[in-house]
Amino acid sequence: MSDPALYPCFLGPYGENDALLERLVVEFLRDHVYWRRNFHPEDPPAVPTHAAQTPEFMAFEARLRRELHSLSAALKRSVPFHSPRYLGHMVSDLLIPGLAAQILTLPYNPNNVSEEAAPITIDLELKVGLQLARMVGYSSDPAAPDCAFGHLTSGGTLANYQALRLALSLKAWPLALRAAGVPGLDCGSDDWQAFNLGHDARIALIGDCDRWLRSLPAGQARQWRKRIEAERVETLGLNAFFERHPQLKPPIVLAPVTAHYSWSKGLKLIGLGRKALHLVPESGMRTDLEALEAMLQRALAERQPVLMAVGVLGSTEFGTIDPIDGLVAARERFRTLGLDFAVHVDAAWGGYLSTLFREPEGGLRGLAEMRADFADFPAPAVHAAFAALAQTDSVTIDPHKLGYIAFGAGAFICRDHRAIGLLDEAADYVFSDSDSADFFQRYRALGRYVPEGSKPGAAAAAVYVTHQVLPLDYAHFGLLQKQTIHSTEAFVAELRRFADAEAALVRVSVPFAPDSNLVCMALNPVGNRDIAVMNRFVRRLYQYLKSDPKTPLQVHEFFASMTTLQPEMLGEQDMARVLAELGLDPASINPDDSGADRLVILRHTLMNPYLIDRENGISYLARYFEYLARRIDELLFLQRPLLPTCG
Repeated sequence: MSDPALYPCFLGPYGENDALLERLVVEFLRDHVYWRRNFHPEDPPAVPTHAAQTPEFMAFEARLRRELHSLSAALKRSVPFHSPRYLGHMVSDLLIPGLAAQILTLPYNPNNVSEEAAPITIDLELKVGLQLARMVGYSSDPAAPDCAFGHLTSGGTLANYQALRLALSLKAWPLALRAAGVPGLDCGSDDWQAFNLGHDARIALIGDCDRWLRSLPAGQARQWRKRIEAERVETLGLNAFFERHPQLKPPIVLAPVTAHYSWSKGLKLIGLGRKALHLVPESGMRTDLEALEAMLQRALAERQPVLMAVGVLGSTEFGTIDPIDGLVAARERFRTLGLDFAVHVDAAWGGYLSTLFREPEGGLRGLAEMRADFADFPAPAVHAAFAALAQTDSVTIDPHKLGYIAFGAGAFICRDHRAIGLLDEAADYVFSDSDSADFFQRYRALGRYVPEGSKPGAAAAAVYVTHQVLPLDYAHFGLLQKQTIHSTEAFVAELRRFADAEAALVRVSVPFAPDSNLVCMALNPVGNRDIAVMNRFVRRLYQYLKSDPKTPLQVHEFFASMTTLQPEMLGEQDMARVLAELGLDPASINPDDSGADRLVILRHTLMNPYLIDRENGISYLARYFEYLARRIDELLFLQRPLLPTCG
């Protein structure tokens, strides 16, 4: 880390900022105690002052200390995510602002489901939604009619569920109005048109219907509301809904082969089923727009409704960025042909990279200006993808990934807050009715709109304070993201040096050039042509790089993760290219052998801000490749009998 602005941000690999964190925790714990004592100072202490001297108190404290010591000892075997020696999964050190804010808020225990349970932190969560909306380019002015709306979730999986839920509700809304016979509203001339109205037209119907209902006498309005509600997909369920609209098929979802498995789970959860998920082939581990075009053309020809097209902004395996601009353009083109669908971006990983693209005033940074800060980032296609985020319908972002917030803090953001009203789920014992036009007043009954019935306000406080301390633009939070891209570029440079130095022993391939801060690496002993042999070699190498709670943590010099390249995911062209780079025989792919039906490779997440320590002249990246070289030498010496084809 070289930017002094980042020095105070983390506790640090060596606990360098322990005094700062300790001061904050002690100060605000005492502040919390003072708050309790001053609530009604005339009340006597419920716990007597001599309690600590009683046998029961001392026995309780002894048991508590024993268990906490035991827990603390066990946790010492945890994975050292904080260390620059950790290059594995999508986790790193925690930002002090979020950590301190979460610790500060926990004793208050707010439940962000209603303002009665969380009068302060619900507003913070709504503000977090607006902060993230601004970061991706959505309207974030709560006074604007098309202001975005966002909320936190336990993670990206639940945020993706919310995207499916909202898209289905919004797509089916005009059909409910048609079926209920609401007069004077343009819901299309038939069910197909109603199911394929554009996003703005559906949003307009929400407002038009609401104004019409408010113009009616109260009793009549209630009857119409019941009539409309009875026709909604949320009331009928999928089977009954499509029985009432027999000329329509249930919609499908188009997602890239790199999509997270939460999409399969989500479609099962909302009742459409796994068969509704149609995977779009990739090109370079990014959505193939020609393949998407063909799938949409087929859907149009077969009158197959499409609920959503999903783009991935930072794939879980490779950190690759889908052409979001291409998805948006496809939506606009097919909308004119009568086939409409939502565009959702799963930016669980790459969402916070948007800070690099955002000016402090909110505008989008130009490509040339950005490239001046890096060797290769961003590629023009990547810049175009981030620029198109503002035209998508909804986004998933995980603060607990590149936001450096504690698990679990995901987020869902939709482009227009008026859509979220369709998810309103009243619970009289929790919520009170509010017709307020004020954005914050309306959504303080947050539990009406989110999947959860309880949710931690402490997580909202952590994310909000972090965003306040480090605003979501290139000059603040972007400094941290900039560090990760510099680390990635340095890693790739070290990898090339390593590949040249070890060329006599192993063939090295980067299957896909990184778009963000994940790099995968394939390794095959020189002379080997068999995929199963290569996979055994990489798995044994990985044994040195994986966490093992049965061994002392200090015996591990570095940590990385492992993944696989599957032929059905790569496609013939990319698979042939990777096999050629590694000198492998395509005939050795064996679909019936789990050891040879895919390629086992190493995966590296380069989000730790201390990977390059310029203060002490240390590159942990260079040290990592030195370590790999030693282990490879050992393995190839020990495994000569397992590598009969090697020279």
